Amino acid sequence: MAERVELWWARRQFSKGAEVPYPVGAYREAWASFPALIRQYHPELNAGIALTQIPPAADVLLLWQCEAGHKFAATPDEQRHRPGRERRRSAWCPECSSVARPPRALPMRDVVTPLGSPVPAAIAAPVGRAVLKPRRPARRRQLCPKTPDVAVGEAFLSECAPKPASAVEAQLRADLFGRVGVTPGLNAVRVARPFFDHVEVWPDILLPELRVAIEYDSTGRHGLEHVGDREDADRRKDRALRAAKWEVVRIRTGGLEPLGPHDLQAPGWNAKTLARLVDALRAIRGPLLVDPYLS
Repeated sequence: MAERVELWWARRQFSKGAEVPYPVGAYREAWASFPALIRQYHPELNAGIALTQIPPAADVLLLWQCEAGHKFAATPDEQRHRPGRERRRSAWCPECSSVARPPRALPMRDVVTPLGSPVPAAIAAPVGRAVLKPRRPARRRQLCPKTPDVAVGEAFLSECAPKPASAVEAQLRADLFGRVGVTPGLNAVRVARPFFDHVEVWPDILLPELRVAIEYDSTGRHGLEHVGDREDADRRKDRALRAAKWEVVRIRTGGLEPLGPHDLQAPGWNAKTLARLVDALRAIRGPLLVDPYLS
């Protein structure tokens, strides 16, 4: 019988004789293919235990919260075997799933109409004759109207761009702009095709004069960043930037594999990584263009 996560964790501490029976990241690969569950799991709802510390086969009752705010309890096995997987996000929440997929109506032959009531056309139609239904108009994607009307490939300051949340990213920005004297403060590039609900993308750092975007990718506190669907989004962003005549350099840490031809694998951000990044800029745009901006 499934037990609460606090009791399960205490029992594993006792049986293994360790304060942390499963280290963070121990089951990273097992959960990486379930991005919907990664989004719905919150350590603060589960005694501070990270998802990558929980074996997928553990008979433990976890608390989940979907994007709509519904909270529900389920075991890892129940969550991993819910219908929908990547096809429908709501299928990972029982409450959202019931709204998205209401019970099927009875076949028309089983519908009983009151005596004397007009028979619907669908019932009156002869068997075997198709009843045409009006086609719903295609739903157009609503794009954010805040993107300025600038040319594709132009860098600008966007009010929609998220604020940097990583201390490493802030240090990277300070070190890079101290070494490369290009225009600071820009955070978005106009692209030709919609990227989610915008026609702009927000790389971590932009070097406008060189038309190079810098991204710093780590696996995050729970070891699940930039994997699965998030990696697919990274690839889409890179394609959008290259279509706008920009190049991308990703600094990939935590064992993440390169996504593009100029990506750098590094243990972290330091002076050596900065030197490698400058060499990558020279390889992309050539020393004659890059060196005048170096200090």
